[in-house]
Amino acid sequence: MISRREQDRLRREEGRGNGQILILTYTMAAVFLCMAGYLTYFMVTKSQKIINNPYNKRQEVLAKKVRKGKVLSGDGKVLAETRTNRDGKDTRVYPYGKVFCHVVGRDSNSMTGIEREYCYPLLTSHLGPLGRLANTFRGEKSPGDQVVTTLDAGLQEAAYDALGSHRGAVVAMEPSTGKILAMVSKPAYDPNQVEENWEELVNASQEDSKLINRATQGLYPPGSTFKIMTAMEYMMENPETYGDFSYRCRGTDSFSGNRINCYGKERHGKLDLQSAFAKSCNGAFAKIGTKMDLARFRKLNEKFYFNRDLPVDFEYNKSKFSMDEDSDMGEITQTVMGQGKTMITPLENALIASTIANGGEMMSPYLVERLETESGRVVTQYEPKSKGRIVDEWVAAKMNKLMKTVVNQGTGSALASLPVQVAGKTGSAEFDSEGTSHAWFVGYAPADNPKIAVSIVVEGAGTGSQYAVPIAKKMFQKYLAR
Repeated sequence: MISRREQDRLRREEGRGNGQILILTYTMAAVFLCMAGYLTYFMVTKSQKIINNPYNKRQEVLAKKVRKGKVLSGDGKVLAETRTNRDGKDTRVYPYGKVFCHVVGRDSNSMTGIEREYCYPLLTSHLGPLGRLANTFRGEKSPGDQVVTTLDAGLQEAAYDALGSHRGAVVAMEPSTGKILAMVSKPAYDPNQVEENWEELVNASQEDSKLINRATQGLYPPGSTFKIMTAMEYMMENPETYGDFSYRCRGTDSFSGNRINCYGKERHGKLDLQSAFAKSCNGAFAKIGTKMDLARFRKLNEKFYFNRDLPVDFEYNKSKFSMDEDSDMGEITQTVMGQGKTMITPLENALIASTIANGGEMMSPYLVERLETESGRVVTQYEPKSKGRIVDEWVAAKMNKLMKTVVNQGTGSALASLPVQVAGKTGSAEFDSEGTSHAWFVGYAPADNPKIAVSIVVEGAGTGSQYAVPIAKKMFQKYLAR
């Protein structure tokens, strides 16, 4: 007969054994759930990226059964399509030639642009089972899905033509949604003739490279367009007293031994913040920089995605901001007026202008509106995504007023003749020891109900008012005259 003590011991051991079994059971269940969750995550978010990899042989398998779908503009124009000749050979064709070469990309000699990012959807057919079966019996390929972009073909052509023979880039966005309406980079190449011209394209210098998308990958000093960032920080640090700012410009000034000149050493006279911004006075902004909280200013720039990954699904370079509380006076005075070490992409500058135009709320830039079948049935619809309010509404409203003054009384006066009010900022960004400048303009219209924001850089041209503003004018005229 087992004693009571022994019975208690056995019950305790049995309980421990059952507990261990339960722990093992729950652990296995948790592992299974984690694996199932990761598999779901992989299928939803990762599989398309893996298949989109140009080294993935799955693309070749899909291409044997599916005719790659069209890429369309938002207004229904064909930007890329596959044509099949009598021998059954497929050729990817780009009806607009050079105009969309960087943003739409190419299919041969390493895919780029939308052709690369949406290769899998373009090689996926949502034709019904009976239709696919019928095509198989006939030995024909099923039609791939179509990518409908946010791009406006007419605006893209206007921007391409306006940039002319200059090197540079143009980005246009819809501020309220983040839709990219136009994206132009020059010099450009014809994606229909990539194979014939490949050696010339890959052997070009970086300065003359036609393969670089300057709109998203080109890094430039922002020049006076960066005074938008400086002005916002100054107002946020001094919400009650920024209206009292005063500076007398004599064309040149010294800050702790660091000489700052206005463009052409022009004397602007007595200025408040609004007139300093309108006339783009370097001395006034250098003075602002000497009083600024540098740690706060860095945080503001990083909120606008300097030094950070942009919320986009296409290739780009990060804009760079290096100034911090340890920077010396030379770096401070240069940085706050848009020189120094700061580097920016035209896309980033468009994002800043769009955020101000949208009352301080930033919308993620995006290029694709939807995926649809050849017959127009929607497969996937993409919606605008907000990144939140980056600056308060009152700051955006004040910047709107300052940027309207640039057009009405300052360096952007060539835009004052348009039938709508424009808000903007010009810039002339020196990039070599000889004082050669990139010409910049960023802005939006109509100023109080923005429909379009633009960012324009013309490499090595000179002043923004002379070279970038006329491009902006043609774009506003094209887009808003509808």
